[in-house]
Parts: sequence; structure tokens; C-alpha cells
Amino acid sequence: MNVTELPFNQLVGIARSSQEGSLLMLPADPRYHNHLGTVHAGALMTLAEASSGALLLGKYGTLGFEVVPVVRRMETKFRKPAQGAVHSQASISSEQDAQFVAALTTKGRALVEVGVDLHDEHGAHALSATVEWFVAKR
Repeated sequence: MNVTELPFNQLVGIARSSQEGSLLMLPADPRYHNHLGTVHAGALMTLAEASSGALLLGKYGTLGFEVVPVVRRMETKFRKPAQGAVHSQASISSEQDAQFVAALTTKGRALVEVGVDLHDEHGAHALSATVEWFVAKR
């Protein structure tokens, strides 16, 4: 599965980022603006959620069995207003990685937290988020 091909993500315009070190991006578009002329909080949260899912699928999509990931919780900290295109980075700690794979393999289900950071095209750190996923073998 490619998260950029999900209908809602296509509607919003989420795409793969060509920026080195980044995962996904939301292009510059006035349709994403809020009442202050900056990127709307909902658009930023959508990009963060999609980025965490893209990391999960990229990292664990080859475990040898099919999984069903579902967002369980998302904690978001808005840092600076975003202007223009926004790019994402996502990560899982090595400790979380090991625990997740062990639990998923033995129990058939597991929780994992994915950290996400968003930066706008000017380098402003717009958002930090932690997205907790429930993942089960299908």
C-alpha cells in the first residue's frame, strides 16, 4: 500500500517529498490556509498522520505477513506557523522497533509510536507529533 494513493490523501494533495531526508510533503496551496494565511492545523495533522503510516508501511511492509494498522492516538504540538510547502520526517526509536516486532510476531498484535516532525519550505519547525498505531496481523 502507498499512503499517497489513499483517496483522502490524494484529495488533500499529499505526495512523496523530493527533499533529502524528508518522507512526504504537502504542496504550497492557498486552499490549505487558515484565517491567518498560514497552513491550517488540520492539513498539518493530516500530513503527520500520513507520514507516520508511510514510515510504518515502509519499515514493516516486508515482515512476511499482512498487517492492519489503525491509528489509536495522536499527540500534536504546534510549534511555528507554516508557510508554503511542508515536508515531513518520521522515525521510530530502536527500542520501540524491537518491542514492536517481537510483540507483533509472538502475539499477532502490537502498539508502536511514530515520531513525526514537519518543517515548512523556509525551514520553520511547524509541528511535532507522536502517533500511536495499533497493528494486527490479518
